Amino acid sequence: MASKSCTNISCCDTTFKSSSESKSYRRGVKCASFPEHNKNQSRRSISIATATVLLFNCFSIPKHAIADGFFDKYVKKKKLDPLEVYVPPVILTQSQIKDLGKTLEGDQPQFAAYRSLLRSGPAASLRVNIRAVAQYASDSGQGKAATDDVDQCLRALEDLDSLFLRASRNDQNASVELMKAKIFIALGALDSLLQKVPSAVLDKGKAIADAYKVTEDVEPDKYDPELQRLESIL
Repeated sequence: MASKSCTNISCCDTTFKSSSESKSYRRGVKCASFPEHNKNQSRRSISIATATVLLFNCFSIPKHAIADGFFDKYVKKKKLDPLEVYVPPVILTQSQIKDLGKTLEGDQPQFAAYRSLLRSGPAASLRVNIRAVAQYASDSGQGKAATDDVDQCLRALEDLDSLFLRASRNDQNASVELMKAKIFIALGALDSLLQKVPSAVLDKGKAIADAYKVTEDVEPDKYDPELQRLESIL
């Protein structure tokens, strides 16, 4: 076995170097032919670019336009509850917005808190409720006018929310007068929308809303069943 071993050190060394160089060369060719890192980086760049374009397109569309498209489809596809379910919360939201307008007359308005009020209580579900009412109005041939009322109301409330935000940051241009003007527009649009509700349904809605205001502090187990249902909706 010893006689078969190579004793020529220089020969073995040359062979090892040649083999190493050959492997190194092959590795180099492989890296040049299949740049995995560059492929991954290229794919990431394409993904980022695509996401950027999509985000740009989304932010370029007005918020109310996006909401309109989504909720129009949602309300049309969703099986609506009876109209009587949607009217009382809309009336209660009207009262909530009116009360909010009165608080603006105070000496130290809490603009940040007002933003929260626009997202709480009956107002939290206003968008869905008024779109449902507009859908019923559409079924009776008043769809265009009802949709305009909805859009006007939502735009006014979005502008009001923006004014509250700016005022909370001490923006002097976000005046109370502008806020009151937006509240006036929103209330007017809600009034116009409710006028498209059949009088019997509207009267019943007002009665339920009034009863709800009176019984807000009553024990839950003493509520009328219909008021309890309204409470769960709100």
